[in-house]
Amino acid sequence: MINPIKIAVDAMGGENSPYKVIKGIEIHSKDSRNIFYNLFGDKNILEPILKKTKVNKECYKIIHTNNSIKDEDSPLSAAKKGKDTSMWLSIESLKQMESDATVSAGNTGALFVIAKLNLKMIEKIDKPALSALWPNKYGMNIVLDLGANIECSEKNLIDFSFMGSALHKSLFENEDPKVALLNIGSEELKGNNIIKNTYQILNEKKNSLFEFKGYIEGNQIMDGNVNVIVTDGFTGNIALKTAEGTANFISSELKQAFNSSFLGKLSGFLNISNLKNFKKKLDPRLYNGAILLGLDKPVIKSHGSTDEVGFANSLKVCEKIIKGKLIEKIKKNII
Repeated sequence: MINPIKIAVDAMGGENSPYKVIKGIEIHSKDSRNIFYNLFGDKNILEPILKKTKVNKECYKIIHTNNSIKDEDSPLSAAKKGKDTSMWLSIESLKQMESDATVSAGNTGALFVIAKLNLKMIEKIDKPALSALWPNKYGMNIVLDLGANIECSEKNLIDFSFMGSALHKSLFENEDPKVALLNIGSEELKGNNIIKNTYQILNEKKNSLFEFKGYIEGNQIMDGNVNVIVTDGFTGNIALKTAEGTANFISSELKQAFNSSFLGKLSGFLNISNLKNFKKKLDPRLYNGAILLGLDKPVIKSHGSTDEVGFANSLKVCEKIIKGKLIEKIKKNII
């Protein structure tokens, strides 16, 4: 029998946890096989919820702790809080090779700090990057960095190109990664010196992992001509939040338009199939699961405010990157 994939779960992190975490596991376990969940949290709270689900008792183990990281904790205070919090123990499980990946919907800053304190960086990589899925016209983009590093060097952006490509190949093995640098224009002379130098290096150094496609502007992110978009954390975070806000605005305005009058309701009814597909395309829960790339073990950050569907998708990301041998791909291709 093949050894199961073991996912360490911080069951206490994020809004409406641990309920959404357990329900997310229930959803994920229905479609996935040979997965084992190491659940870190308060046994007295977790067990009653688990008893009301269809999660197989043979597929999980509870590691009890009373302590957890709160959303209002600063990264420093979270690190000092103690080594018996559910987040710390879930990362430590990864360090001790008792789990293959860790997922948490808890405090983002705390997760970064605790992960970096416990885990090693992949050799030759200077900084980790936060990466996430982002829909495009034909499929999915990997976008990084989304906030881990405000300032980046040419070396960092090149590393992000290789790590993002390895991630894309792990998640979508039948697609070839196509990398572009997010910039204020498509011409070679546009941008600051760091991004222009990075362009020159990537343009001159051919590699077997990805095809370099040059620059991409913000309004081209969803065109689907590239699928790995590289930028610094400051620009990436603003782009992400802008896209999320725009998607929410469009969804809200459409809902209001189709409910504001009889003709609107009739039009909505006649187009219900197209509207469902459109809503699904914009549903952030289906792209949930950001990955802290650069560490020698996979750490996945689920959005704190997501529900059980979103958390189930972050578990699916864990499963895919383990099966896709993400860390091995990065180590093999990093320069």
